Amino acid sequence: MRSRFSISNYSNLGQRAITALIGALVLIGASVYSDYTYFIVFAAILGFSQMEFYKLSGLDGMLPLKSFGTFIGLMIFLLTFLIEKEHLNNKYLYLIFPILSLTYFIKLYRKTDKKPFTGVAFTFLGIFYVAVPFSLLNLAVFSVNETYNYEILLGCLLILWASDTGAYFAGTKFGKTKLFERVSPKKSWEGFLGGAFSAIGVAFILTRYFHVIEDWKWLVIAGIIIIAGTYGDLIESLFKRSIEIKDSGRGLPGHGGFMDRFDGLLLSAPFITAFLKIF
Repeated sequence: MRSRFSISNYSNLGQRAITALIGALVLIGASVYSDYTYFIVFAAILGFSQMEFYKLSGLDGMLPLKSFGTFIGLMIFLLTFLIEKEHLNNKYLYLIFPILSLTYFIKLYRKTDKKPFTGVAFTFLGIFYVAVPFSLLNLAVFSVNETYNYEILLGCLLILWASDTGAYFAGTKFGKTKLFERVSPKKSWEGFLGGAFSAIGVAFILTRYFHVIEDWKWLVIAGIIIIAGTYGDLIESLFKRSIEIKDSGRGLPGHGGFMDRFDGLLLSAPFITAFLKIF
């Protein structure tokens, strides 16, 4: 009998490479094809990531409103996308506040909750930690001439992937000096520098091909991703360590969960968007 293809038959590095290749093709294809395919794919990533966050919070005894919180996160993503495309007036963003307030009403009628306000807090945290950064990407990709520019998103992803890949291989090969041992014992300064060199190298390449923004802005974005992306990874590690787990999920073989793969983007996106909007 023929053996079925299964990604689990490969080593961790093999699984990591296959998942990264498939994921990269999906993200690049969706980003380049149209703004609507970008929206669909990133809305899905947002939903999976936010549900992961709420699931992990539940492991630590918290009771956030998983479905309702994820619904709010997706609604924020949808509203910001439609507003940036000028299909909606920005006044509709005010809808977010009364809908957020419904969280208190729902918790009021949950008789089994012993600490309802802890659940409310973690519901809001999931929205702020996951949904808001992804929603800010909508502002970033529409930041030039108020039109969708896939180059901005693709450039940020390529720099982030270069940083992650460079850090992984440099850390595996040369890592000795601990970067933040209390939170992530495997991370090293050698890995950080390897990631930084890779990210800057890709940023220089982008200056030759992606001219939607000035060349110097790609280098600034690389700096943001190097620093904020590293902190995003450490912050997620701190979250996982607090509930004593290794990976945020099993949705991405070799990488863990969606939060494991996009933790750097979660912290980088607010800084990148603010930078592009201000400068």
